[in-house]
Amino acid sequence: MIEELLPDPVVVVEAYGHDEPEHTGLFPEEEAVVAQAVHKRRREFAAVRSCARKAMEKLGVPPQAVLPGERGAPRWPSGLTGSMTHCDGYCAAALVRATDLASLGIDAEPGGPLPEGVLSAVALPAEQERLLRLAETHPGVHWDRLLFSAKESVYKAWFPLTGRWLDFSEADITLFVDPGDQPRGGLRAELLVPGPVVDGHRLGHFEGRWIADRGLVASAVTVPHP
Repeated sequence: MIEELLPDPVVVVEAYGHDEPEHTGLFPEEEAVVAQAVHKRRREFAAVRSCARKAMEKLGVPPQAVLPGERGAPRWPSGLTGSMTHCDGYCAAALVRATDLASLGIDAEPGGPLPEGVLSAVALPAEQERLLRLAETHPGVHWDRLLFSAKESVYKAWFPLTGRWLDFSEADITLFVDPGDQPRGGLRAELLVPGPVVDGHRLGHFEGRWIADRGLVASAVTVPHP
């Protein structure tokens, strides 16, 4: 699913169902991270890292531990950049050589509406107005949940480039719908604070793609080298 949203150099490995035991394939240092965690957290932690290591193998990189760094961002092997996501019944890892992309972010969420009160906390007034128009023309998608996913993908692409927090209110996201029966499209995030500097160029926006499928909504943001 997320593979459809990303360019060819990116390797994506997905898993549905989280059927693997929580100890499968974890390195000792990863085991230590979740030693006191509840079963669900351990299972998801292991499943998404299994995806990440399979993606490393596809890129010709020996499987390595993926430990959480600052603010929980994954620490990737030298020369790679990537992103991971998991929700009930689904997880995915996307990896790419750092020479091919400066950064990327992926996120998947359950396809239902956000809990009451969450949208007003994460969406700008202009975003909420655009969501209302989208709901009128394309009522089959929970646009509030999709916007939340897009905000998460933007942050995951932002943080490795800046090492700084990006608040929900600091990116104004517009969602676009592709023609056709399958709910999918593009997104553009205008950064409302100074953007990261990539190869000497300061970025003012990020772009990406989204899809609604299999009871999920998912988004991906890529930051190319200028």
